[in-house]
Amino acid sequence: MKFAICNETYRDRSFAATCEHIASAGYDGVEIAPFTLHENPWELTANDARRAARVAAAAGLEIVGLHWLLVTPEGLHLTTPDDDVRRKTVDFARHLARLCAEMGGSVMVWGSPEQRHLEQGWDYGEAQKRAADVLRTLCETAGSCGVTLALEPLARRETNFLVTAAETIELIKVVNHPACRLHLDVKAMSDEDKAIPAIIRDSREYLAHFHANDPNLRGPGFGDVAFTPVLTALQAIGYEGYISVEVFDYSPDPETIAIESLRYLKSRMPAWS
Repeated sequence: MKFAICNETYRDRSFAATCEHIASAGYDGVEIAPFTLHENPWELTANDARRAARVAAAAGLEIVGLHWLLVTPEGLHLTTPDDDVRRKTVDFARHLARLCAEMGGSVMVWGSPEQRHLEQGWDYGEAQKRAADVLRTLCETAGSCGVTLALEPLARRETNFLVTAAETIELIKVVNHPACRLHLDVKAMSDEDKAIPAIIRDSREYLAHFHANDPNLRGPGFGDVAFTPVLTALQAIGYEGYISVEVFDYSPDPETIAIESLRYLKSRMPAWS
C-alpha cells in the first residue's frame, strides 16, 4: 500500500519545499490542488506540469494526481442547464486531464460541491443526465491520457448531488466509461447511514482512489474515527491504490499533520507499513 498527502496542507510553502518534507516524512506520493500551482490553472502549461513532475521526482515522490479541480476559475458547473457553462467546464477539465498526464499523475478527484449543487426547481434526472454528458466527454480525453476521473461523494451539508457512494455509482453507470470511477473519503463517508467498512466493500468494483481524514476536518488519528476497520476493509477488497491524507484544518502545522497522520495509518495496518 502506498501513501500520499495533498500539497495544499503546506499552504504557502514552495512546491519544492513541500515535496522535500513529504518525502522526508515517509510518503510515496503527493496529490496536487491545481490552484496551489497557479491562481488561475488555465495559465498552467505542459512545461509547468513537467517541471512539477521533475521537482517531485527529485524528492523521491510520485505525483498521484489532482483534486480540488474547480476551485478556480469561477463560473464552472457540472449540472447546470446552461450549455455554455457546461462546455467551459468540459474544456477546463480536459486541460487539467492533460496537465495531470504531463505530471505523471493518473487520477483526478472530482469533488467540487458548489460546482455540482442542484438549484431549487432543477429536476434530478435531467441534472444527472447533464452531468453524465459532461463526464463522458471529459473521460474521452482523460482516458486517452491514462487518467482516471474519480467521482467523490460528499456530505449533505456540502451539496445535494452525489451525497452517497451508491448515488455516485449510479452516475458512474450512466457515464459508462472505463475512465470514470469512484473516490471515497472518510470524512464524507462518515455522513452516511451505512458503516464505512460496508461502503468500501459495496464499492469494491468501482473504487479508484481514497482519502484518509476525519469528520473534524483533521488528519487520520486526530479525531474519533477508528481506522483499523477502514484499512482492513480496503485490504479485504484488494485495494492497491494510494491512501492520500487530505485535511481541511491545517493546525497545528504541516509537519505534525504529515508525520502523525502517516504514523497513525501505518500503526493501524502493520502489514502495510
